Amino acid sequence: MMDELIFYDTLRHGLWIAVQISLPILVVALVVGLTIGLFQALTSVQEMTLTFVPKLAAIVAVFWVSMGFMTETLTSFFQDQLVPLIAGG
Repeated sequence: MMDELIFYDTLRHGLWIAVQISLPILVVALVVGLTIGLFQALTSVQEMTLTFVPKLAAIVAVFWVSMGFMTETLTSFFQDQLVPLIAGG
């Protein structure tokens, strides 16, 4: 019974880490997409690259800025939670 509890708790924690890591990129993509969509609706400009290029640039910029946070979060999760489970501790 305890093995199932540890498995589900580790799985829950891993999913929460995935949400934390992906949240900055998804929020920026949402905000940039809404802003560009509003701009296109107001100006009647329907250019496909107008939505793709700024959103891609914003996502890359946020990924570059938050890469340290993502790496540190994943590393601490693996070292604190998964490695002891694999090693039998």
